[in-house]
Amino acid sequence: MKLNKLLVLLATSGLVFGCEQEIPELTPPAEISGEPGSADFTKFVSIGNSLTAGFQSGALFTEGQNNSYPAIMAEHFAYVSTNDPFDQPTINSVNGFNSTFSNIAAAPPVIRGRLVLFDPDGTGPRTPAPAPAGTPGVPAPYNTADPLSAFTGDKTALNNFGVPGILLGQALTPLTGGPSTGNPAFNPYYQRFASNPGTSTIIGDALAANPTFFSFWLGNNDVLGYATTGASGAIPLTSVANFQGQYTTAINTILASNANLKGIVATIPDVTSIPFFRTVRFNAIPMDAPTAAAVNAGFAGFNAILTAIQGNASLMTNFGLNAADLEARKVSFAAATNNRILIADESLTDLGPVFDYLRSIGQIPSDAARAALVPYQRSRQATATDYITLSAGSVIGTTVGGNPQAVNGVSVPLADQFVLIPTEVTEIRDRTTAFNDHIKAVVNTNSTRLALADMNLEFNNVVNGVVTSVDGLPVNATFTPPFGLFSEDGVHPNNKGSAYIAKIFINAINQKFGSTIPSVNITKYKSVPVPVSPVVN
Repeated sequence: MKLNKLLVLLATSGLVFGCEQEIPELTPPAEISGEPGSADFTKFVSIGNSLTAGFQSGALFTEGQNNSYPAIMAEHFAYVSTNDPFDQPTINSVNGFNSTFSNIAAAPPVIRGRLVLFDPDGTGPRTPAPAPAGTPGVPAPYNTADPLSAFTGDKTALNNFGVPGILLGQALTPLTGGPSTGNPAFNPYYQRFASNPGTSTIIGDALAANPTFFSFWLGNNDVLGYATTGASGAIPLTSVANFQGQYTTAINTILASNANLKGIVATIPDVTSIPFFRTVRFNAIPMDAPTAAAVNAGFAGFNAILTAIQGNASLMTNFGLNAADLEARKVSFAAATNNRILIADESLTDLGPVFDYLRSIGQIPSDAARAALVPYQRSRQATATDYITLSAGSVIGTTVGGNPQAVNGVSVPLADQFVLIPTEVTEIRDRTTAFNDHIKAVVNTNSTRLALADMNLEFNNVVNGVVTSVDGLPVNATFTPPFGLFSEDGVHPNNKGSAYIAKIFINAINQKFGSTIPSVNITKYKSVPVPVSPVVN
């Protein structure tokens, strides 16, 4: 096949669909009543980010909200206490609004909704991949999307104060609600239900509801945004000092509002283990023999330069180079389905100075030849220790500027924002550990009033195969139906995953406060729908 017809690597290259229909849900056992123990669940409020709001499949939409983990918790609290209805800032949209796919600078903006697994070929040959509702060819009910609308219900009656996309510090500042311009803290998801946009705060609004029990799960985005943008710096990683100060302030403010108030907080899962980083394989570029030969011919000169440098001891010494490092940078493709992706790696020694020297002595024959080497000064092919983002699936294999010889991930290194290299993975995990250590310390300081849901531990148990079934149902940390606990965006849980989170919260509450709240049975909840095919006219 021609290079410009190289198959685009699908984001779901690691998915295998073994069935055509969602398996029948198991019949849950009859619910039983329980006792509240030493906690009071009469007025429950939940503070958090997108996970709390019910955001899933890349959007905020009605079904996701209805199956948010705090909504599920509230249903079970009602078995042990007389509760007010659990009110959420409903969006009233089947497919919701996906800001990721909206270019607000465009006229008019592109409005896309929740992601669905979509097979544009009908039944193949490509594997179904996540596509936003509203994409041409996607069938009903996924063929439309709605703009983000203001909440028109009673703001004073709300229980769910989950706001998609917020950092921990945004729960403390009124800037989260406005103004909408010139304000990096602004979040439209909070503005739509803030009691007084630009003046009120998320925590302030939650406390104004006079809760008797609360859940608090923030801090995920303080590492997630940095990670999902490939640690490129487009979204910063919150410092340990800032996190500690903000977290302590948030919990102290909540507990000081009512001496009898109790609640539960949660640790932050290791975001590098979510499907967003585990679905696109590092070595899943397919290539036939003619294409492999053409690509290898294009890299022959580059590889020859690296070999020449390796053979020149003075160059190696003067520029501080390592023979094994240079060998690892050589590019090679084969007639196979498992070719490694070419990536940029800013941790590598910059070969620009040695290339400049070789140009100055005529070993690189022209300025044009030297310019052609610029993209490869810090590049290599990926290994199993590199994590490719789910968002890279729509980029790998596409051409740059319409040039059929410039193919992302093949002849052009995949950009930094689409890859987590090992040093970045370590940085993210270390920061997560530091955040979780502080969360646990705050719980220990307030041990009579706070329960801890160790989501990091529980999630790792699923990822590592320690937990393979829940309530008799097989589960895994993917978005592959019918057993995956994640939604199509590879970050947020699906309905079944939200039920599992609620189950973990309730188990921790029961253990801490001596309550006997009936456990959540996840078999009552749906996973990701099976892939859909195009509309046939």
